[in-house]
Amino acid sequence: MASGVGHKYIVFGLSPDNTEIVVTKTSSDNSYETFLADLPEAECRWAIYDFEFERPGEGKRNKLLAPDDAKIKQKMLFASSKDALRRSLVGISTEIQGTDYSEVAYESVLDKASRGSH
Repeated sequence: MASGVGHKYIVFGLSPDNTEIVVTKTSSDNSYETFLADLPEAECRWAIYDFEFERPGEGKRNKLLAPDDAKIKQKMLFASSKDALRRSLVGISTEIQGTDYSEVAYESVLDKASRGSH
């Protein structure tokens, strides 16, 4: 990633008292399936994933995830905190909001990333 630390992805969440954004997981694993497995089904998370593909425009892609079955209060906290996190990250070329796993499936993300969707 841009920081040069060597992470393939970073997952962010809220602290237990919901007052700050914290890193909940980092990994250098290149498996997209491992990345998806590190996202909880019923809780909101933000994630940065270094999505590489063989088409022009290869680069880092951002996945913003808020599953449908997350609690309403948690969804609201994540939505209101998104802009602060986004401003602190440099070099993100595509942002994808996913409310279920089909929206962050590899083929779906590949399609959006190759088009440069925001």
